[in-house]
Amino acid sequence: MPAQAVIDTNVLVAAARSNAGASFELLRLFAAGDTRWEWNISTALLLEYEAVLKREQHRFGRSLEVIDRFLDDIAARANRNAVFYLMRPFLSDPDDELILEVALASGSDYIVTHNRDDFRDAERFGLRVLTPVEFLRIL
Repeated sequence: MPAQAVIDTNVLVAAARSNAGASFELLRLFAAGDTRWEWNISTALLLEYEAVLKREQHRFGRSLEVIDRFLDDIAARANRNAVFYLMRPFLSDPDDELILEVALASGSDYIVTHNRDDFRDAERFGLRVLTPVEFLRIL
């Protein structure tokens, strides 16, 4: 059974900035159809991905068209989840609540982020919070 994961927006930003790191490798695996894991999203999370990537696109030299194609691929191939309940406020950073909500709604095993401390309390729900490097090691 594939590992179920929710990817924090900061991982996408890191991958857009550099193709040499673990964040980029994780997205490369997704694009290649790696069957060891599945990406879980919600509409709200996809909209956050879009807002942040388009706001930051000038910093990493990606066109809006490339970002749109990338987001379309995520929307088409990731597991879409409806969130029927809100956990807010639970985490120290309110902007991270939607990540936790998708993880719970989807029954995910992992939250993959560069800000592990922001999700410290997520482990109460049986979620493992990992960096991209740690998640790649598990895969």
